[in-house]
Amino acid sequence: MPSTSSEAWRPFERGYHAVYREHETNHCPGCGRTHWLIGRVSAECAFCNTALPLAEASMRNGPVEIQHKNRHLHDWAA
Repeated sequence: MPSTSSEAWRPFERGYHAVYREHETNHCPGCGRTHWLIGRVSAECAFCNTALPLAEASMRNGPVEIQHKNRHLHDWAA
């Protein structure tokens, strides 16, 4: 974790960072094909199962919070 603001943004030190970009032709870094299965936070190549994060999902502030609406429903399952 970076301790100062000067350490926070150094993309040249991060290296190659592949992401799936919506409305662009995305070639799989694993096999080179362009058929993807798109989820909420990632896209998966339909041929070789290489997964990439969605570029739009990484623009959110903080992690995605999942809210369970039927949290107490499993109490009856025993």
